[in-house]
Amino acid sequence: METGYLRAFMVVLESGSMSEAARRLDVSPAAVAQQMRVLEREFGAQLLRRAGRTVAPTEAGHRLADRAQVMLGELATLRTVVAGEGRALELTIGATNTMLNGPLPLVLDALVQAHPAARIVVRTGLTSELYDLVLHGRLDAAICLHPAFALPKTLHWVPLREERLVLLAPQAWAHRDPHELLRAEPLIRYDRELGGGQAADRYLRRAGIVPHERFEISSLAAIAMLVARGVGVSVAPDAATAWWPTLPVARLSLPNPTQARRFGMVWRRASPRATAIEVLVDHARRVMAGHAGSIKKS
Repeated sequence: METGYLRAFMVVLESGSMSEAARRLDVSPAAVAQQMRVLEREFGAQLLRRAGRTVAPTEAGHRLADRAQVMLGELATLRTVVAGEGRALELTIGATNTMLNGPLPLVLDALVQAHPAARIVVRTGLTSELYDLVLHGRLDAAICLHPAFALPKTLHWVPLREERLVLLAPQAWAHRDPHELLRAEPLIRYDRELGGGQAADRYLRRAGIVPHERFEISSLAAIAMLVARGVGVSVAPDAATAWWPTLPVARLSLPNPTQARRFGMVWRRASPRATAIEVLVDHARRVMAGHAGSIKKS
């Protein structure tokens, strides 16, 4: 049996469409349909149920998908082990700006200490963009937020860090009440196009705080630097200052409850670089466990 046909079958299930699967695989829809017919003959069962332009797995298709996913993952790992002996660790990964300006440089430093010949290419993007790039094989892995949608079975995600909203304020204002600071001092708002900025906006609304807005910025690192210079305060995810503690910025616990956002690593279960990705995950876990930092209670 052609393992490529099994991969095509998984892409068809993932996309729910023969034509979309063909686009992702860079082949014709007729070629994908032929591969599916070959699989059905091989297994002696109908694997897909067609409804117009969409397809869905039958019960037999569900059973095949569960086993094929495991088999393809083991095959990819085996290929990496056999072909990777003596080769340098190479990955192309994605990261959100929060990770790039926070823990990722420390993770990469730890990685090259253990693997001096490692070569890592890093691309930045929004969480939704990074998931799509991993899903279509354009990135080996990505460090990003856990999505609001259910992950396809072809992807694997492991948690690395949780971040709650905090109030960022100049060290000289650390003794003041967080809500009083938000009402009295200029606000450097985290971009409301981003999930963290939306969470901060919800917090302010629920607390009944109408701040005096000075800036709205998409970079947490830039916000932290402005706060350190006394330009204002910010409600933001506990990120940049937790990783660069030399900034004179106080991280104050907010009086009202906040929901944590979860960062982690995502990659394809059948990735041929699964072993290298797991090495990166191991270093990321160690770095993030050792650099949690402390938040001042209000």
